[in-house]
Amino acid sequence: MSLIVRSKIKEVCEGMNVSGGVADALEKKVEQILKDAVERAKANKRKTVMPQDI
Repeated sequence: MSLIVRSKIKEVCEGMNVSGGVADALEKKVEQILKDAVERAKANKRKTVMPQDI
């Protein structure tokens, strides 16, 4: 499953070249952030991940 849209990375980094590895590195970071948010929600006895969990 891919959470990151490579074309959107280039839009944000306008005027810059973007290495192919950037999307992969960003994907790993986002996945870890979401996993941590899930754990925080569970610790607070919720089944809903909320903005404050991030």
